[in-house]
Amino acid sequence: MKFRTLQQLAALCEANNMTIGRLMLEEQCAESGRSAEQEFAKMTEYYSVMKEAVERGLRDNTTSRSGLTGLDAQRVMAYREREEPSLGDAASEAMAYALAVSEVNASMGRVIATPTAGSCGIIPGVFVSCQRRFGWDDERMTYGLFAAGAIGYVIANNSFVSGAEGGCQAEVGSAIGMAAGALAELRGGTAAQAVHAVGLALKNTLGLICDPVGGLVEVPCIVRNGFGAVTALAAADMALAGVRSVIPSDEVIQVMLEVGSAMPAKHRETAGGGLAQTPTGRKLMEELRKK
Repeated sequence: MKFRTLQQLAALCEANNMTIGRLMLEEQCAESGRSAEQEFAKMTEYYSVMKEAVERGLRDNTTSRSGLTGLDAQRVMAYREREEPSLGDAASEAMAYALAVSEVNASMGRVIATPTAGSCGIIPGVFVSCQRRFGWDDERMTYGLFAAGAIGYVIANNSFVSGAEGGCQAEVGSAIGMAAGALAELRGGTAAQAVHAVGLALKNTLGLICDPVGGLVEVPCIVRNGFGAVTALAAADMALAGVRSVIPSDEVIQVMLEVGSAMPAKHRETAGGGLAQTPTGRKLMEELRKK
């Protein structure tokens, strides 16, 4: 890739008068040796899987094998029909869709890890809900995924995207940043605005630990995906409004690396601390062992 930082990415887009998504498609072709048509078709297929996961999560029984989670997306959708959500229709829909995909993952369904299975609901929650709201076609959404991929590439090569390495800030935080930056571009923002959206999003999750109850990607992972989708919407709107990340986004990524490296092992996906070691968390873990 010709870029290693978000600053370089934005500069390349400006110099070539290209969106992040289109630039990333070219870079991916150069790296893989495949044609633009082949790479685009593959990414379109990934987006189809995301949409299928949203629909399945809203329709099917998503109770996990552990019995700890399932059907919360459908509860949120039912609530939206009964009451006016405090979040409003748009944000609550994105939240429900993110929950839906995460519950499909927990119930052994097919998802696209973006960037990980533990954070797989955030980008679909944001993308699918916004596509339906704004009437965008799948081609536009596919370019959006390339934009998200470019952002994820920078984060992964300068920090982490794994909870075992850097805590949940690395998984959910990275997904929020990817979704926020891509959404800013999908809404017509510049590459610079998209990069600011990433920094604004990541700053809101610094220090978030990875503490899965029972070692399963269910509690609190699924609800964090729901919250993450809402945060991504907020970060994109801030950036489009002209709000800037005072600390440059690349520096925020470095802070995520610093914080994650200093995080104790018990807070990095080991279930040795945090919510996993509360009295209720330990009780649930014991019940799972008996099963």
